[in-house]
Amino acid sequence: MKLNKIVKTVIAAAALVFSAGFKTEDFSITAFKNYEREFKSKSIGACSSSSTKTYEDYRMITDPQSRQYRHIHTHMTVDDTTGFLYDEDGFIGVALGYQFGEIGTRYYIVLDTGIILPVVKIDAKAAVDATDGCSANLNASVIEFVIDSEKAYEYFGGGNGLVNNGNYNNYSYFNGRILDFELVLDEKLEDGVTYDLDIEQPENTKDYFEEERVVQGGY
Repeated sequence: MKLNKIVKTVIAAAALVFSAGFKTEDFSITAFKNYEREFKSKSIGACSSSSTKTYEDYRMITDPQSRQYRHIHTHMTVDDTTGFLYDEDGFIGVALGYQFGEIGTRYYIVLDTGIILPVVKIDAKAAVDATDGCSANLNASVIEFVIDSEKAYEYFGGGNGLVNNGNYNNYSYFNGRILDFELVLDEKLEDGVTYDLDIEQPENTKDYFEEERVVQGGY
């Protein structure tokens, strides 16, 4: 893998939102207003700076043999208030293109507004719909939330019959253009400790996962 630079990143480890560990009853939309990282992460760059954030209904994923279906029904919980799906650590479910690896891969998406979104890939955008493996051909969206659209519409509304008028960028806690994707690692940050990490950043996410594909023998 060719690297274009070494990025020196300082990550503050005090997790203000989930500092005592995430519990199911802790999930709240307001947590994303000032979300702080809970896990160590590695910058892999942004394949697009799009601000568009679309959605799909998780009930459209119906094949019980698919990785998507199994992951959703094994690891995800539907929030009765907002309709979001979230995992055991509070990462919200999204559909991403093939550049972003396998189902179950988790990221911190950093927006240019300072917002950090913790997400987990629970569905894959079809290659025919996102030919570059990053953004949708139709609307350039990179992030597609996987939701219960009925619950979401009750909470967020939408003047055209779509949740948030079809774009979660309209909601203040998710507003902003993509600045960076950070691959979330398995190790948690320790409370009260600041980590000074040397992070190798490839040209973009595709470069990172092409290298991973070679190492892992494909996926």
